[in-house]
Amino acid sequence: MDQRELDRFREQLHDAKKSIIYRVQQAEIDGRETNAEGMAQDLADRAANAYTKELLFSKSSTDRQLLQMIEEALERIDEGTFGECENCEEPIGSRRLNAVPWARLCIACQELEEKGRL
Repeated sequence: MDQRELDRFREQLHDAKKSIIYRVQQAEIDGRETNAEGMAQDLADRAANAYTKELLFSKSSTDRQLLQMIEEALERIDEGTFGECENCEEPIGSRRLNAVPWARLCIACQELEEKGRL
């Protein structure tokens, strides 16, 4: 992979990282607001607030996992292993990387992992 492509992927990853950090911060703010609203409400409103808070926490947790994968992809760029499958060490297809720039496995190895064979 040439330097221009690596720079493009680095930029995509940094943009995705900024977006996710914003979403995580927003979810934390929304969670605090939901907590503050729960003081003087009836039982149904408190249940709705609890559900909203749990939904925000779940979304935030997923975003944090994605953020970790993006950080690892940026490290692979720095180490010179970006675009290489971590399992079989074959190149990850450019179509896959364009769709999922934080991918760490080629499609064949990803399928094996999803089936529990990796």
